[in-house]
Amino acid sequence: MKPYLPLSALAAALALAGCSGSSTPTGKAAAPATAAADDSATTCKSGITLQLLGSGGPVSDDARASSGAVVWIDGKARLLIDAGGGTYLRYGQTGARLEDLDFIGISHFHTDHVADLPAILKGAYFLSGRHDVALVGPGGNANFPSMTAFFDREFGRGHGAFEYLAGLSGGTDGLNLSVHPSNVNVASPVATKVWQGDGVTISALGIPHGDVPALAYRIDTPKGVMVLSADQNGSRKEFIDFAKGADLLMMPAAIDDDADAQSRFLHATPTVVGKIAAQIHPKMLVLDHFMGRSLKDKDKNVAIIQRYYHGPVFAGRDLSCFPLSH
Repeated sequence: MKPYLPLSALAAALALAGCSGSSTPTGKAAAPATAAADDSATTCKSGITLQLLGSGGPVSDDARASSGAVVWIDGKARLLIDAGGGTYLRYGQTGARLEDLDFIGISHFHTDHVADLPAILKGAYFLSGRHDVALVGPGGNANFPSMTAFFDREFGRGHGAFEYLAGLSGGTDGLNLSVHPSNVNVASPVATKVWQGDGVTISALGIPHGDVPALAYRIDTPKGVMVLSADQNGSRKEFIDFAKGADLLMMPAAIDDDADAQSRFLHATPTVVGKIAAQIHPKMLVLDHFMGRSLKDKDKNVAIIQRYYHGPVFAGRDLSCFPLSH
């Protein structure tokens, strides 16, 4: 049997794979760097903190888990945003517990944002007591299901791909988790409030990810505001107002400025990200959703962003943490 690999050794291994970075934020006067916040267990679980589960994309050349993040509130992982491939492993590594989870927000139904959702929810078999969780996602179109349709296709009794988990719809059949799926209209010009509790309010707004229905989430807390954007091309002006007042803005960093037209139809370039951040003016900008090429060009892309946004820029990696400091 191989010996257990401690988290410190894992972090070193990820660093060798190009997944780590310094702990110093990059600002206007700083040289571009692959910065990340303090990842100690104390920092991640104190106050209100965003922790990335996966900071990669849909191609395995980035050697990272795909998109996903948890929000810690007073030592408990209460919120989960996206659950792409590899996030199931990262979820366990953080020490997050399903019985603490109140809200799951799915940005869209590309596999790199939702593939590990069934694996995470299956943990309901092992809960000691009954628990309820809200599951929110976009409405559908001709090519993608809505959140409620996706949930039914995954877990529906009599036809679901994972029919043995059909009890998730009501916390039955030995599953002590009751999941309550709902849809958000991505075309709405105003944000939709999707969850509220313990002083935290979560709103969702549709964002332009090519022809894929997609959502960004705004999390208003007593410690400050997080705005978490999944893939988007940056063309929706309503997003600026939606994100105004953010202490932390998370944006994807999947492509370079010289990307082809199809990539730019789906994703924002570094120039677009920089201009969006400059208009929103958050206290920090966190980049995620890297791919192989954008990892190689990371310093160059951060420098482009810094031409427009002059606050601290963090190039996130798997398991990195970003606390709200109000």
